[in-house]
Parts: sequence; structure tokens; C-alpha cells
Amino acid sequence: MGTEIKKGKFITFEGADGCGKTTQLNLLKEYLLNEGYDVLVTREPGAKGLGEKVRDILLNYDGVVSDRCESFLFLADRAQHIDTIVKPAVDEGTIVLCDRHTDSTVAYQGYGRGLDLNQINMLNNIATNGMKPDLTFVFDVDIETSMRRVGAEKDRMESAGNDFFNRVRNGYLEIAKNEPSRVKVINATMQIEDVFEQVLKIIKTFL
Repeated sequence: MGTEIKKGKFITFEGADGCGKTTQLNLLKEYLLNEGYDVLVTREPGAKGLGEKVRDILLNYDGVVSDRCESFLFLADRAQHIDTIVKPAVDEGTIVLCDRHTDSTVAYQGYGRGLDLNQINMLNNIATNGMKPDLTFVFDVDIETSMRRVGAEKDRMESAGNDFFNRVRNGYLEIAKNEPSRVKVINATMQIEDVFEQVLKIIKTFL
């Protein structure tokens, strides 16, 4: 079936920490491989190579990181990721499954940190050279479920507090409202299998 694809697809997985997106990404990877598609799994921040070093700074640096600095680190990682990993794979006909992308910056730094949304969208467009996901899943969970799943050991981003994550969640829902053809909201509070059923229903129509 993979030979039927003239051009690959870029599919992103989004949501607050603890939403289960990474689990769903891996389930979809196995499904698509079994269907005969070429699949590449990647993530932001922290794609293979330079991105891994940027991810370590973003998640584990114990000094002060200004909100604008945080945004530019994510954007630098994104530019490298699109140019060296995502676009070449899509051009070769591969389905790229990415754990977080531009919508994370809009939700976390824009809605969460309160940075200017127009500026973030402009910078995202520069970092990606205009490339956008073909399909985005947003896995929606309430804050209590999110924090329970994350557990006691939290990285720098996960330690931002409930008010922050409420803003992030609302940000994701606003993104989905503004781009309903690309962004699909999934109720992620259910069992893993039931969540994946929602994903499969959308992906079968999409492909």
C-alpha cells in the first residue's frame, strides 16, 4: 500500500503533558507499518542530533530561562528538525509522525506564557519555511488527569502549575476551533484502546 503514496504526510500529536499522545503515536505507527506504509517517528524538541542537546536545555536547565529565550530555543530546534528530518522524509513519500510541533509553541508560549500570538505564528512560519502539518491530533484531558499521569517527578515545563496548564489546554481548544480541517480534538480521558479507536476513525478517512 505504501507505494500508492506519491507524497508523504506530516502528522503531529499535541496536548498537555500526561495526555497520552506519545502512546497513541506509537500505536498508530504500528498500525501504519502493518498496512504497508513507510513511517518515521520523531519529536520536538529533541529530534535526533542537535535537537537532543536543545531538549536537554529546555527541560532540565536549572537556571532562569526567559520566556522569549524559551520560545527561540524551541524555534531553533524546529528549523533544524524541518530542514534535516521532516521535509526530506515527506518528500520521499514517508508518513512522518511527530510528537509536538508548532501548536505546542502557540499553546505553551502563546496562551500559557502570554507571549504575542501574532509574533509566535510569524516566527513559526519562518522556522518551518511555511511547512504545516497535514493533520494534527490534540489529545484533550482535564488538568487533574494530566497531573496525575505526569506523577511526582516533573521536568521544568511540567512544573509550571495548574493555572498555566489550564491556559495551555484552552489554547489547544482555540487552535482546533480556528483550524477544524487540520486539527482534530480527541477525548483522551478514556481507556487507551478507546482513544485509539477515535484516532483510527480519523486516520482511515484522512488516508
